[in-house]
Order: sequence, then structure tokens, then C-alpha cells
Amino acid sequence: MRLVFAGTPSAAVPTLLRLAAEHDIAAVITRPDAPLGRKRVLTPSPVAQAAADLDLPIIKAARLDDEATEAIAALHPELGVIVAYGGLVREPLLSAPAKGWINLHFSLLPRWRGAAPVQRALIAGDAELGASVFQLVPALDAGDVFATRVVDVAAGSTADAALEALAIDGAQLTSEVVEAIADGTAHAVPQHGEPSLAPKLTLDDGLLDWSQPLAQVFARFRGVTPEPGAHTTVDGLRVKILEAAPSSDDTALEPGEIAATKTTLLIGTASTPLSVTRVQPAGKGAMNAVDWWRGQRDTDSLRAGA
Repeated sequence: MRLVFAGTPSAAVPTLLRLAAEHDIAAVITRPDAPLGRKRVLTPSPVAQAAADLDLPIIKAARLDDEATEAIAALHPELGVIVAYGGLVREPLLSAPAKGWINLHFSLLPRWRGAAPVQRALIAGDAELGASVFQLVPALDAGDVFATRVVDVAAGSTADAALEALAIDGAQLTSEVVEAIADGTAHAVPQHGEPSLAPKLTLDDGLLDWSQPLAQVFARFRGVTPEPGAHTTVDGLRVKILEAAPSSDDTALEPGEIAATKTTLLIGTASTPLSVTRVQPAGKGAMNAVDWWRGQRDTDSLRAGA
């Protein structure tokens, strides 16, 4: 089929590559170049870079306004496919492709509608993660679903690793749905169950609460890593926690109490400690957690969250 594809982050690239190998991509719509790094160099989105490598036409748009709508409609696409573009598709663009738009969403809808489904699922401690392909409608992630798939994600995976696995499986799922739409066998069903929302994460979402049991603390760490980043305060200063895992050490620590072994930093929770191996103190680079701790003064009086 003749498709238009809209997406921005690296999680959308596997679907673009899969569809480009199987169909005619009339254009790729993505967000404009963004300043990255300390020097704030304008950098194409991962989708823009992939489209350029494939020599596909690219439309860069901060929002899908009248100008973008006219450009897309002029291509006469049969179907639009969107994966994490970062903007809303409204009428008349919603109806511009002959068969409308489908959306790959990284959750088992109707659970976790919104911008951060993988992160929110991990924070909530969901036992299953998955992907859904649905018909795009004006309401947020509310359209009828063509297909869903539960995806195996390695135990303890942080949000970036989980999203990478979902992106690969989601590309195959989207390909199957597009093929079914092309041959007229696709069937979408209404979403069933109570919806839950997955709003974009803020810096505050990364703050770890040591008064909670380890399972909840580690679930939040997984969901907010790498962005916006898990963090705590020590002696009034923010410390980002980059690498952590449940501890096998049976040391009894009060919530927020910190102890160092030869290889890891233990921080107490309401149950067993969290093992922290890499941190980034405010204004400094990433470093070994034990080395950072041994460089602090009066460690006996310092606690996480204080």
C-alpha cells in the first residue's frame, strides 16, 4: 500500500524500516531537528535519520497543522501509520488517507493510554508489557484495536531496554495489521476494560521514596530510567541513581540509611535494601557509587532522602 509514516524517537524506527521494505512510503513525518548535547547542536530525530538513510521524502513538522495536512493530503496515501510522533492528528488530516490512520502504542490497551505507557507500567509493577495497534480516533488512544501482543521483557529491565524490546515486536505486529488492511481481512474490536492514563513523566516522578518496600522502589527506578532519571537527596543535594538492583545482602537498614560494601552501596527501604552501583551527584559526572560515598564527609550522619 501507499503509506505515510509519522514518528520521532528510536522506538519508531523498527516499524519504519519494516514497512519501508514492504510498502510504498510516500513520506515520513517527524518532529523538527532538536538541540542535543552540551553544545546544543541541532540534530535530526532518529526517524528523520532513518528516513534519510532510506532516501524517503521527509516532512518535518512541530505539529500537524494546515500546512502539514495539505502536504500529506497531496500525496494521496491509502493509510497513515503513526508511532510515537509526539503530536495529535486531528481532522481533516485524520480522514486524509483513504483508510485512515493506525497507531502502534506500547501498552495493552485500554491500560496506559498516553505519552509514557512503558514507564507507567513499570512503575506500577505490571506483570505484563505489550503493544497494541489500533484505529486512530480523535479521543486519546481510544480507537478500536486490530491486534495486541504481550512482549517478553527481561526481568529487571529499565524503561529504555523494555521499550527497545517492545519496538521490535511492535514493528512485526504493525506489519501484520497493515497486510491485513491491504488484503481486506483486518478486523478491529472496541477496547474493553477500565482505561488508565500514562501522562508524560516529570522530574518529580524520578524521586525515590525509601519508606516504601523494595519492590515499589525498584519498580519506580526501572520506570524512570534513563529519563527523567531516578534520584534521591543526600545532605540536601540531588544524587541521580544510574544503576541499581535488588540486593541479595541481608543487612538490616532503616529506610534511607546508607551502608557501603566493597562493591556496592546499600540503601535501606521499608523491606530489604536497594543495591546501587553507579550514581551521578549534582554538577558532576557519573561515577562508581561506593567511590562517591567514601568521598563524603561524616557518612554516619548522612541518609538518602535527607
